Amino acid sequence: MHDVANIAVLGSTGSIGVNTLDVISRQNNRFNVFAISANKNTDRLFEQCIQFEPQFAIVADQRAADKLRSQLIASEINTKVLQGPQALNEVVANERVDIVMAGIVGAAGLHSTIAAIEAGKRVLIANKEPIVMLGELIISKAAQSGAEILPVDSEHNAIMQCLPGNFDVVKNRKIQTIDRILLTASGGPFRSTALDEFDSITPSQACNHPNWEMGQKISIDSATMMNKALELIEACVLFGVDDAKVDILIHPQSIIHSMVEYVDGSVIAQMGPPDMRIAIASALAWPERIRSGAQRLDFLTLAGLEFERPDYRRYPSLKIVNQVIKTGGTAPCVMNAANEIAVEAFINEQIRFTNIVRLIEQTLERCSISDCVDLQSVIDSDVTARRIATDLLNHYSV
Repeated sequence: MHDVANIAVLGSTGSIGVNTLDVISRQNNRFNVFAISANKNTDRLFEQCIQFEPQFAIVADQRAADKLRSQLIASEINTKVLQGPQALNEVVANERVDIVMAGIVGAAGLHSTIAAIEAGKRVLIANKEPIVMLGELIISKAAQSGAEILPVDSEHNAIMQCLPGNFDVVKNRKIQTIDRILLTASGGPFRSTALDEFDSITPSQACNHPNWEMGQKISIDSATMMNKALELIEACVLFGVDDAKVDILIHPQSIIHSMVEYVDGSVIAQMGPPDMRIAIASALAWPERIRSGAQRLDFLTLAGLEFERPDYRRYPSLKIVNQVIKTGGTAPCVMNAANEIAVEAFINEQIRFTNIVRLIEQTLERCSISDCVDLQSVIDSDVTARRIATDLLNHYSV
């Protein structure tokens, strides 16, 4: 790694990207922003180019590229503008890049994440979907290339911090002294909402998370607890444990981000305010510590820490994921693809909140699940699942 670590922030205009750049801005030139990327939010990307002056800015298409390029020329900023997924893959593999923040939401981040891992980078995994879709193959690729994989999801980053020493996801999986991983969840905005009101939940209500400030997709996933379903699969892959060793606990305060219970009865917890900058700072500097900008916990003002078991009637996604894990193969990929279609449809008010999980369940019933989990079979399953889920939308009404 260079004396000043060069970082590519993928999805820099989203919640993870913005928080990553905030943490970097506090580090007295320890990190250099080498590249940033966005889909089409060129106005925010332009502001980031002015502040950080990266070598490259990557956008999705020609129209966005032309707009950003003209803005940069007018401001005399020398950032080179690139476009398309291939440019993204090439930039993360650039020999000058040390760290890649994989913050592109959903399956769209799969190829750039794989490109970064194949190039042997330190990859900070904020988009859990590639791990859910192709987890074991990604771990295998990292072992071959020498890449580091460090989780940025607050729960998985917490688990990593609770494991022995300088834990390495690729080298130190399957720690024999672990009895349980306790994966915490806030319960989202509808933890105490009457079940007969779920049909009338709106997208704005679902995005109004009580503790975290997140983008639309992950906020809705948190409301349905599909986020936790995906995180369960991610935890099994990253830490080499069977799902029977992972318990999901509702913890409304979001102070304990996850815990690890050892064979001697010790439980080690990672605590902190609900601020993604803590996990980002942890992954950026691992195994060192740097300032994140997050506020400190005031234990004297904490009212208490509550825990409860999740109710499958309220969170049916947790029931589905248990079957998906048992089925294995491409089932996690199908579940993820159907969820992305369902969440987008809910945002666009095409389906009701309660139909998000129903659409996922019906897509799983109609898709052929392959036992072969390689890149092509996963891509094929993703495409097929999206087509089936989209077709099913025609049978729903709002």
